[in-house]
Amino acid sequence: MLAPPVTRLSSSRSRATEPIVEAARQAALDVFISLASSQQGLSRVEALIRRARFGPNEIARERPPRWYVQLVHAFHTPFTYLLVTLAIISFATDDLKATTVIGLMVGISGLLRFWQEYRSGQAAERLRSLVRTTATVVRPESPLQEVPIHELVPGDVIQLSAGDLIPADVRLLSTKDLFVSQATLTGESLPVEKTADTSPAEIERLLAANASPLELPNVCFLGSTVVSGTAQAVVVVTGGQTYLGALAGHLVGQRAETAFDRGVRGVSWLLIRFMLAMVPVIFFLNGLTKGDWTEAFMFGVAIAVGLTPEMLPMIVTANLARGAMAMSRRKVIVKKLPAIQNLGAIDVLCTDKTGTLTQDKVVLIQHLDLEGHECEEVLEYAYLNSYFQTGLKNLLDRAVLEHEDLTATRELTKRYIKCDEVPFDFQRRRMSVVVHEVFRGRDLLICKGAVEEVLAVCSEARVGERTIPLTDPVRDEVLRQRTSMNEDGLRVIAVAIKQVWSQPNKQYGVGDENNLTLIGFIAFLDPPKESAAPALAALAHHGVTVKILTGDNDLVARKVCRDVGLSVAQTLLGHQVEAMDEAELEAAVTHVTLFAKLNPSQKARIIAALKRRGHTVGFLGDGINDAPALREADAGISVDTAADIAKESADIILLEKSLLVLEEGVLLGRQTYGNTIKYIKMAASSNFGNVFSVLVASVWLPFLPMLAIHLLIQNLLYDISQIGIPFDRMDDEYLEKPRKWQVNDLGRFMLLIGPISSIFDITTFCVLYFIFQANTPEKQSLFQSGWFVEGLLSQTLIIHMIRTSKVPFLQSTAALPLLILTVCIMALGIAIPFSPLGAAVGMVPLPWAYFPWLVATLLAYCLLTQMVKRWYIRRFGMWL
Repeated sequence: MLAPPVTRLSSSRSRATEPIVEAARQAALDVFISLASSQQGLSRVEALIRRARFGPNEIARERPPRWYVQLVHAFHTPFTYLLVTLAIISFATDDLKATTVIGLMVGISGLLRFWQEYRSGQAAERLRSLVRTTATVVRPESPLQEVPIHELVPGDVIQLSAGDLIPADVRLLSTKDLFVSQATLTGESLPVEKTADTSPAEIERLLAANASPLELPNVCFLGSTVVSGTAQAVVVVTGGQTYLGALAGHLVGQRAETAFDRGVRGVSWLLIRFMLAMVPVIFFLNGLTKGDWTEAFMFGVAIAVGLTPEMLPMIVTANLARGAMAMSRRKVIVKKLPAIQNLGAIDVLCTDKTGTLTQDKVVLIQHLDLEGHECEEVLEYAYLNSYFQTGLKNLLDRAVLEHEDLTATRELTKRYIKCDEVPFDFQRRRMSVVVHEVFRGRDLLICKGAVEEVLAVCSEARVGERTIPLTDPVRDEVLRQRTSMNEDGLRVIAVAIKQVWSQPNKQYGVGDENNLTLIGFIAFLDPPKESAAPALAALAHHGVTVKILTGDNDLVARKVCRDVGLSVAQTLLGHQVEAMDEAELEAAVTHVTLFAKLNPSQKARIIAALKRRGHTVGFLGDGINDAPALREADAGISVDTAADIAKESADIILLEKSLLVLEEGVLLGRQTYGNTIKYIKMAASSNFGNVFSVLVASVWLPFLPMLAIHLLIQNLLYDISQIGIPFDRMDDEYLEKPRKWQVNDLGRFMLLIGPISSIFDITTFCVLYFIFQANTPEKQSLFQSGWFVEGLLSQTLIIHMIRTSKVPFLQSTAALPLLILTVCIMALGIAIPFSPLGAAVGMVPLPWAYFPWLVATLLAYCLLTQMVKRWYIRRFGMWL
């Protein structure tokens, strides 16, 4: 049977852990029986049958909802509710024209937002499918095969090695020095050892002591990561039935609010509060001065509609969606849309050097004995170590195995048989294999790793044909040779051996790495990328400081930094970081460029310290040890070839590990933010100017300056003209600096820029009132038509005035879609008073003599706005 009976657990364990706890209690054979599986795993046919029964191995996550749910959600904004309320009021007062126009505005905004979100959701799913994680599964038909993690089912037998995500809740069958990080489940950064050789009695003792299921040594949980070692395990439960899946089912949708979300929300409510404060003032002024409270009420409703930035949700969504699609064309996958703005806001980028500054193509160029001579024996032992290890083969291992002088060395594998291994881990920074030499009948432990770590377990050194004690002078000479090679840009690995007694079925561990004999070095070179220096210069030009966080040797890293033009005045090593308190580290991180010999927790500490200093930090990493830093960073960036845990921890994934690709992503993030802030500042300043003009008109004129329906049509046309904003470009100067939300600046901008339009609204009032004699209720239609055209044209022109800090049209021109839309809306606005639509809403054709005044007004408006813009930039140092 597939669902084994379970006994009732204590209150400290949830129902979600019952199956895996029961599997922990059982012997391996009983687990296979309960899961109807075997050591050989499931056949493909049986796996397909179970997949149909249990479903995909996926935990609950944010997915694009059904299209009709998205359609409803697109109208779920405070602006929409406000406009719908105003439409209901208009309908209740028999103002069907106003109801129709408001309905059109709600419909256009909501449908455009729905279409953008629907397209971006579909695109995100397509992009997400490019990032695949797999598991190594045992099948009777073939010993090992890679299958997508979502295809795993209970009963599958899997192989685990360093770098793998635990793909489900599993019972361990066999282990070899297995250390697992459960940080995502427990918050504990230190890895824990897991072993299959735990007796049922020991499990019962732990459960009796009310131990957490996560503390059981013979089971692993989905979401954990293999730090080092190897294992074979059988899948017990998958997907939503796992421990993590049960938690995720309660967490979906409860996403932390980002700076981008807070910025948009703050701006939205600022504008709504402004509208709620000003509309009653305008209503009472018109009611008191005109005496017609019904008309004053409808005019107040129209003002409320005009002050509502109903296009903001659509503009934000469209900007993010276009940014994500543009990034995908530049080999950048955005897993979360708000991450686009975070990427554009970073002013510090932390990255490892390998693959970003260097070619990520390490070449073995030297194999030396301790006297500095080429030595084939050193190469042979290094080859055996790399060949027989079963863990995650890194670049150095591949360079050894692919070395051009190994034609004869590859025959070694016929002379040696692997007995055991002690896998690599990030604390020891070395790994060992134990092999049996068939012809000589002896067992050898061959160790290679970082020089200091290998020296720490050596007691002798081979110099020429002699084996001598590893005294302090010999140790110093070894370190001097290492340093000399490091200064030449070489990565140096030490090789040591020890003959061990043959013991059948003995399992070797870290404790066996002692009393070794150091025999020599192998040296590697990872040449700098040709694109690294230009990319660093481009990032610096755009206000992004690059800091190198590496676990490698500081001398090698410093040499690479010099080769690519990255200035390194001071270096901090991992042990120095460890010794600092938080205040000391905060003071140091601002001026240090290179951090070397770091462990994973130290990388995360450095990023946290930079954030506390007010920086927005991006981190580019692809290794197992980069996951904590990726989660800590404001923008976690990984690559599609990264370790599973790194890809899962990242917000953004690069399809090419290149700083040039990342630099393009940073610029696209800034452009996305820039286009969003354009609309916000346009809406804020335009709305404030309109309210100021209406206040003046309400006190001065014996009639309304515009009918409610005129305001609604004007606002609808203005909204349509702004649909092209997401297609606009940003000036190169704007993209040179990181951009962050500054909601406080919006109020200042609104107060200083908004009244400019009011000045020319008032001059238009004077022209219409005194020159064209539109100063009586009988001629109010002429007045209203004249201000309708001037107001719409000035509002549309403000798009071009605000979108750039330069002189519009001459120094900076909008993108073609925005340019066409605004020209069309301006032409339509001029034509409406001459059309049947104008006549139907109470407008009259304007005299041709009015248009020279209109042109002069608009030119003066643009000129004054440009003058104020220059003063504003000099005074406050920014425009958008």
